[in-house]
Amino acid sequence: MDTLQQLKQRFGIIGNHPGLNRALEKALRVAATEISVLVTGESGVGKENIPKIIHQYSARKHAKYIAVNCGAIPEGTIDSELFGHEKGAFTGATSTRSGYFEEADGGTIFLDEVGELPMTTQVRLLRVLENGEFFKVGSSKVQKTNVRIVAATNVKMQEAIQKNKFREDLYYRLSTVEIYIPPLRERQEDIHLLFRKFAADFAEKYRMPPLRLDENAQQLLSQHRWSGNIRQLRNIAEQMSVLEKDRLIAVDKLRYYLPTDNTQLPALVDSDKSSSDFASEREILYKVLFDMKSDLNDLKQLTRDLLDADGQPLKERNQTLINKIYGETNSPTEHFEALPVAPTTSTDQPAPQQHVEDKYQYVETIEEEEPLSLQEKEVEMIRRALERSHGRRKRAAQELGISERTLYRKIKQFDLNDNE
Repeated sequence: MDTLQQLKQRFGIIGNHPGLNRALEKALRVAATEISVLVTGESGVGKENIPKIIHQYSARKHAKYIAVNCGAIPEGTIDSELFGHEKGAFTGATSTRSGYFEEADGGTIFLDEVGELPMTTQVRLLRVLENGEFFKVGSSKVQKTNVRIVAATNVKMQEAIQKNKFREDLYYRLSTVEIYIPPLRERQEDIHLLFRKFAADFAEKYRMPPLRLDENAQQLLSQHRWSGNIRQLRNIAEQMSVLEKDRLIAVDKLRYYLPTDNTQLPALVDSDKSSSDFASEREILYKVLFDMKSDLNDLKQLTRDLLDADGQPLKERNQTLINKIYGETNSPTEHFEALPVAPTTSTDQPAPQQHVEDKYQYVETIEEEEPLSLQEKEVEMIRRALERSHGRRKRAAQELGISERTLYRKIKQFDLNDNE
């Protein structure tokens, strides 16, 4: 068997980090067996090298090796891609098709991003792992296949299991041996070696001198977090190889290509969505509160625009009362009775006294009560508008300053009856 160094040269693997060496050693040891392997690690760390090593150092090396990116296949067609389908099994199935498990019979299948498989497909995959049997889509005939399965994922599988997004029994069948690839930020001594390899490759590809980094630039390169791991480092090396005329890169020039985002979050997918779920619910709550505030402002404006019996704006005839109602003054009075203010026509000629019933509408006495929530206030306003309009929704909506459709929705939301 090849030594570890020969293995790295054969597959173009750069680095001497103990975690990387341990992963390669495990791959060599399990290659000669038939057990299933699960490769874990962040996106971009080079997980695809492990199944190639396992296949090439196994007894199946002369058979087919098929790599499948499970996350790139739509959920509606993943079963057909993996297990094949019969003619007429679904719209567009104009002929019988063999799936990857049938094509790779006797060889190795690499299921990348296996954590993205739908639950129904996971059941089919579990059966293949247990006894090598599968059904084509649209067929009732059992077929047999003899394949070695190597899977990879950047999902935290234990958390996915707890969230019922991945079958626990399938996980244990896939992960008879688990091989972990460390992220690039943990392999600081390998970062500059990888950059030099990429710079040499792109120099040959684009027929130009290779890039070199000065000492300060090397230090910055090694200290960067590299959330995108080796894939991100390779991308930056290619950008600089093409764009930079000066082949010696200083630290200021390198900093221009490095991301300015200070968060540098790891690329590992976290199945725990509680924080994002909370953020989503918070955004919905903000939107509801904003809509309610808008409705309250509309109602406030509508009330202010009401006219008294003389056709004059009620706001102008009883400004003090309205201020108290809407809290626009710091009056210490918590309980008051609304009384109309007689208009003053002239300082020389006082206005005649008139009955309140003939001149103005009564404004209800505001009783001291427990503070209401925004939702309770909204329910109360809708209920009162429906009462005043005798259940006529269109009129109630106009009074509230909202659309009739919005009023229908809120009546249903708060379980209000038209006659309330």
